[in-house]
Amino acid sequence: MPDRGGGPTGPRIRVGRPSRRVRTLLMTLGVLAVLAMAFVMFAGFWTDWLWYRSVDYSSVFTTTLWTKIGLFAVFGLLMALAVGVNIWLAHRLRPPLSAMSLEQQNLDRYRMGIAPYKKWVLLGVTALVGLIAGASASGQWRTWLMWVNGVSFGQKDPQFQLDVSFFAFDLPWYRFLLGFGFAAAVLSLIAAALVHYLYGGLRITSPGARATAAATGHLSVLLGIFVALKAVAYWLDRYGLAVKSSDFKATGNWAGLRYVDANAYLPAKTILFCIAVICALLFFATLWRRTWQLPVIGFGLMVLSAILIGGLYPAIVQKFQVQPNEQAKESPYIKKNIDATRKAYGIDDAKVDDYQGVGDSKDNSQLRKDADSAANYRLIDPNVVPPTFDQLQQERKYYQFPTTLDVDRYKGQDTVVGLRELDLQGIPKRNWINDHFTYTHGYGVVAAKGTAVKPDTEGAPDFTESGLPTEGTLGSYEQRIYYGEKTQQYSIVGGPQKELDYEKNGEPTKTTSYKGKSGVNLSNPLNRAAYAVAFSEPQILYSGAIGEGSRILYNRTPKERVEAVAPWLSLDGDAYPAVVGGRVQWIVDAYTTTNGYPYASRTTLGDTTADSLSQTDSQRAVIAQQNQVNYIRNSVKATVDAYDGTVKLYQWDTEDPVLKTWMKAFPDTVKPKGDIAPALMEHLRYPQDLFKVQRELLTRYHVESPSQFYSGSDAWQVPDDPTTGEKSSVPPYYLSLKMPQEQGRKFSLTTTFTPNGRPNLGAFMAVDADASSKDYGTIRLLRVTGDVPGPQQVQNRLNSNAEVAEFVRNMKGANSDIEYGNLLTIPLNDGFLYVEPVYAQGNNAYPLLKKVAVSYGRETVFKNTLGEALNAVFGEEGETPPPPGDGDGDTTTPPTEGDESLEKAIEDAQKAYDEGEAALKEQDWTAYGKAQEKLQDALQRAANAGAGTEAPASPGAEGEKPEKPAGQDEKGDQKGS
Repeated sequence: MPDRGGGPTGPRIRVGRPSRRVRTLLMTLGVLAVLAMAFVMFAGFWTDWLWYRSVDYSSVFTTTLWTKIGLFAVFGLLMALAVGVNIWLAHRLRPPLSAMSLEQQNLDRYRMGIAPYKKWVLLGVTALVGLIAGASASGQWRTWLMWVNGVSFGQKDPQFQLDVSFFAFDLPWYRFLLGFGFAAAVLSLIAAALVHYLYGGLRITSPGARATAAATGHLSVLLGIFVALKAVAYWLDRYGLAVKSSDFKATGNWAGLRYVDANAYLPAKTILFCIAVICALLFFATLWRRTWQLPVIGFGLMVLSAILIGGLYPAIVQKFQVQPNEQAKESPYIKKNIDATRKAYGIDDAKVDDYQGVGDSKDNSQLRKDADSAANYRLIDPNVVPPTFDQLQQERKYYQFPTTLDVDRYKGQDTVVGLRELDLQGIPKRNWINDHFTYTHGYGVVAAKGTAVKPDTEGAPDFTESGLPTEGTLGSYEQRIYYGEKTQQYSIVGGPQKELDYEKNGEPTKTTSYKGKSGVNLSNPLNRAAYAVAFSEPQILYSGAIGEGSRILYNRTPKERVEAVAPWLSLDGDAYPAVVGGRVQWIVDAYTTTNGYPYASRTTLGDTTADSLSQTDSQRAVIAQQNQVNYIRNSVKATVDAYDGTVKLYQWDTEDPVLKTWMKAFPDTVKPKGDIAPALMEHLRYPQDLFKVQRELLTRYHVESPSQFYSGSDAWQVPDDPTTGEKSSVPPYYLSLKMPQEQGRKFSLTTTFTPNGRPNLGAFMAVDADASSKDYGTIRLLRVTGDVPGPQQVQNRLNSNAEVAEFVRNMKGANSDIEYGNLLTIPLNDGFLYVEPVYAQGNNAYPLLKKVAVSYGRETVFKNTLGEALNAVFGEEGETPPPPGDGDGDTTTPPTEGDESLEKAIEDAQKAYDEGEAALKEQDWTAYGKAQEKLQDALQRAANAGAGTEAPASPGAEGEKPEKPAGQDEKGDQKGS
């Protein structure tokens, strides 16, 4: 070794290769780094597999995975072979070195540098393009599955007479194949040209021939393939005209063929196809002619033809044939667009009736009577009262209600409901154990009557289910909420660490341990390690709080779970809870969509479904899909169990070909419609986002006459929400109401329209939203023929009312804010009745219903209660609140305020009876005995209330004991067991 520094006796520094120990250490570290990276990749795959297996949808994971792998392998290999073979062939066809020019001799150093690594360069280039192409192809797994599993629509397009499935399922796949072919041809051409240039087959500056015969033939074939693919593209473009989206100034967004497409572009594409085929043959002919003269001429003619025939000729037709008489020329195509659009969005059966809108009845007493049965006037606005729910029913800071509550039906009554979900921000002490082991779930459903406030209060909701644990009219159900809209964090449950169940004032804290089957078992060390890596949380690997029986719960929002098990669905923005069969079930409406329905106009779901609620409530997000579609169906109703996270998909639209296609691709994932339990059917409803898409289309497509559609004389618009003062669409409202010519109220989803550019009322739209109704999904439109004020005008009239002005001044003087509730619109005797609740909220307080505004015709009143307001607007006394209907015309009058004790006793009796039946099934005789005691007590109180007497003390209050059921001893245990 050489010496560095020092003299003969000075220090000697050894310089050389590192020692064997250092090399071994470096090699070990390198291997460990590779293993660590491999395990990180494995952890993501393994945890996904475990999750899908835990929800019993492993077939979705495997089908999607194998489809992606197959597409990656096939198209990656094809691209690698295409490029690799052409590089090899170009190298094989290189001229001898002696024939190389001076220009090529200057490239010797590059050839010499590559020569020792030719095989590796070839493998590297082909592997790179193969990986890129394979990754791109794997993203087309939906397109592949729809093509290979596509079923017929049973409908033909009006131009080519092909089944709609060709445009929806086949054409997208053919376009992908065409794009892949273009990419392969271009990359092969570039790679071959570079190799030919490097090895002398092509010359740029050298005198003489620019290319050898071999290079000419090779590159000509590749160019011929490219031109042949262009011919295929021209042919497919013909069919693409049926789904082409364009801007038509007369109607806005347009899809399908217009006059110029059918009479200029379509023949032009056919002519260009023929020219491209001839041009491709000329390129192939260079294998024998060894000259590019004819192919180049042919290619130039093709480009010129594309400009003249494909561009200039259609422009001339549009300018000199269409524009002078556009309406007449376009009318047949407008009619096709109208019919296809109405069919694609499910609005072809919408009934449009003329409606005066200005009530002309002189009998105010009849109007007042009819107003009582016209609707269940929902005074409790689910967008306003969440702070009230928080203040009155939150119970603990670590609970929360959604920003916007939901409207459902229980026992025929429109009910505002919300789940008391967990809020980690309210936990007294934040740490890993508390966040993920102790505080794991919310507790209970809180419900309030939608049509009334609690008597003898200052306007608070009348809760029908409340408390902690909740009690009321919903009966016995599993109250723990492990899966909810606000449950974003993971929890580890079921192990040695106890969970906090709930805390109630004056009672010891209740604890629990999760007994459900959801989640992934962490008893396996491999699973723990995988989740520690996947969640970047090393404590999962070694924490003593995890042991036998521990399970990790994640992907806990209803939409996350449905999206994961059905990635081919688009989900409604509003998942809502319902108590069904003793469990809280989240109900999620899901849609199948396509953008390949010929002639149907496109819409962007994310924009169309936005309204004033989606802008203020992050949980009530719009449909996430931002790409344009022109076909939509509410094909699937999904449920997610709030306790164990079970996901079930039910087929809803049994005729939808898109759903049938996905059911073929993912068999046994969607249950038949017949499996929907009657108890669940009672809570299914027409989805809001589909309704909002349909109402947006109906602003124009309620018109079926091409001439009227072209003129736009009857176009409508969705008005802005008048209660917010913002430029955002008014949301649709769920409301039980009676439409003209109908006998009873139906649970409906409603909205209003105004004429385009005008503030007055243009139309009213309602759809039967009760899934158990035989008329479910029937859309009715009332086209207003009279001069009726629109929502904004009614709001302005209300704001200028003297009583309102005085009320606002008084509230401002008391440091209270005013908040307007939902402005409800109800058809009534050829007119429209507007009802709007008004809330007041003091400093650090919560909204309380203080006033009700009612407008009918030219009259607008502002009173303390709905009854007073209706009496004032019609000048007649009546019964209010109106009797709640069950959706099919039943108008049984509920108990009055004086009968509250009777109503409460009946509710308690029903609850006690349900508890007794449940205990009997479980053979829990102690619980059965207690239920019988409660039942006797409730029945006695009901009898006394009915007789107008005070209810006595409950049995046992004075030492009396009710008789035990036969077969029980004094302890309530079954004898002779």
